[in-house]
Amino acid sequence: MFRFKTTAPRCLQALAISLAALTARDVTAAETAAPSIAIHFAFDRPIDASMAPFFLAAKDGSFGAERLNVSFSSTAGSSEALARVAKGESELALVDINELIRFRDKDDAAPVKAVFLLFNRAPYAIVARRSRGIHLPPDLDGKTVGVADSDLSMRLWPALAQQNGINTAHMKFHRISAAVREPILSAGQVDAVAGFSYLSGVNLRDRGVPGGDLVVLRYADYGCEAYGFAVVVNPAFAAAKPDAVKGFVRALIAGINATVKEPARAADEAASRIDDGDRNLELARLRTVLVDNIQTDEVRRNGLGGIDPARMDRSIDQIAQDFKFRKKPVAGDIFDDRFLPPVAGRLIN
Repeated sequence: MFRFKTTAPRCLQALAISLAALTARDVTAAETAAPSIAIHFAFDRPIDASMAPFFLAAKDGSFGAERLNVSFSSTAGSSEALARVAKGESELALVDINELIRFRDKDDAAPVKAVFLLFNRAPYAIVARRSRGIHLPPDLDGKTVGVADSDLSMRLWPALAQQNGINTAHMKFHRISAAVREPILSAGQVDAVAGFSYLSGVNLRDRGVPGGDLVVLRYADYGCEAYGFAVVVNPAFAAAKPDAVKGFVRALIAGINATVKEPARAADEAASRIDDGDRNLELARLRTVLVDNIQTDEVRRNGLGGIDPARMDRSIDQIAQDFKFRKKPVAGDIFDDRFLPPVAGRLIN
């Protein structure tokens, strides 16, 4: 009897050690079988606070939890970012989805698609001075508007003007470089500028233009159906590693929720990645983006990341008012929803 009492604990101890060793081997085998997947992600412009969800997803370990090793870089515009994705130089990128629509119409275009929509509403806007008599879009008749080269917002201007009965016959469009867009408006050299609401509007207040003298005419408030920035993926990568794309989307959703919950921390993280980044300026920018472009009524109903196909088709019709398609696409040609989690996993917490 005594021998049984002394032998049983030893057997149990040996069994526990064996199980622990097996578990350790299983974990090691799993790690060996599923190494981290490297993803190079390209932004289509210099870093600003609107990109904070990506940076929080990296900082908080959300990408790592999906076994993704994500690195970031910036390009000189959506066209360059799309070209990099098409060539496979970047697996994913953030681009203006309206530029993707035009890109896909090229004869030799790679079948790049968007898989996640970050901006539910495009940030296009005309930022004007009230002191110049501008309060509503029709007031732009007879005014001078500064427009930067390759400004994507102007490609939807004809549709907006037609919808709102704006007489463009007497409007003057003054071509400028993006670097002087806000300075020439603050100096009174033009009556308004075309740009992004969260960039030009916030920058002008930072330059000392009184908030009461600024009016931000957001295209989305006047009938523009366009969506905004979206994540696109290299088609070969998506076909070979669909789970990695799904994991990236899940991690980004976590980053968006963290940004909504802690905008000040998110702005700090973005500012830390900008040379001489101004935390207060980026926080103001981020708050504008969250309200105007991300946390929209449509997103609250339907969740983050997806599109309404009927609305997408209407936005393509608006683009067609200033762009002659070889073959006008439909929503399914531009957006692939197979990588999105169910709606319950995309609701803003």
